[in-house]
Amino acid sequence: MTTSQASSASPLFSRVAQNLLDLQRRIESTGRSLSDVRIVGVTKTFGEDVVRVAREVGLTCVGENYVEELEQKRLSCSDVDVTWNYLGALQTNKIARIAQNADVICGVSRIKEIEKIASVKDAASIYVQVDFTGAAGRNGAVESDVEALVARAKDLGLDVRGLMCVAAPGNDAARLSFSKLTILANSLGLKERSMGMTDDLEIACELGSTEVRIGRALFGPR
Repeated sequence: MTTSQASSASPLFSRVAQNLLDLQRRIESTGRSLSDVRIVGVTKTFGEDVVRVAREVGLTCVGENYVEELEQKRLSCSDVDVTWNYLGALQTNKIARIAQNADVICGVSRIKEIEKIASVKDAASIYVQVDFTGAAGRNGAVESDVEALVARAKDLGLDVRGLMCVAAPGNDAARLSFSKLTILANSLGLKERSMGMTDDLEIACELGSTEVRIGRALFGPR
């Protein structure tokens, strides 16, 4: 990791660097190796300075939830070598813009989204999002639809990296969702399991997460 004298002396850099160390200790406390669990720094609603500091402390992946922010930050941070993840729900009329700016598109949960992505970006990298809660208004495909979604995406030449989910609050709910996601990913031969955020990352790591999406524990409250 290389940093300028100015950046390494800044309060923001110091805070994020310490938070990253704390986060890494949390991951290691579950018995997992840091090399096996990717950290995506969720930079949504923060300024571009947070993207730059995230890279300076050693993160290589950042996540955005809104296409307008993704476009603006990717342009402003064109000199920053990070992988841009789109984490928000997909709107069909914005998929072309998302595909143009995101290196990885997460939250894919419908056939029409898959077909639109394939029509605008060859071999796009995606995660299929699964919702195990059944709660109204939550993004994600029901478990029984996932196999068909993955098959359709592969048929269209998309790079299906794996599955993702957002667990409902509570340790028991998180454990149930993460267990199901790991079993489902294994059954489909998918190696990547994007699961776990600030409040439930230990449970996610214990149950096989290969990627945690972290905002507050790294960058502070929004």
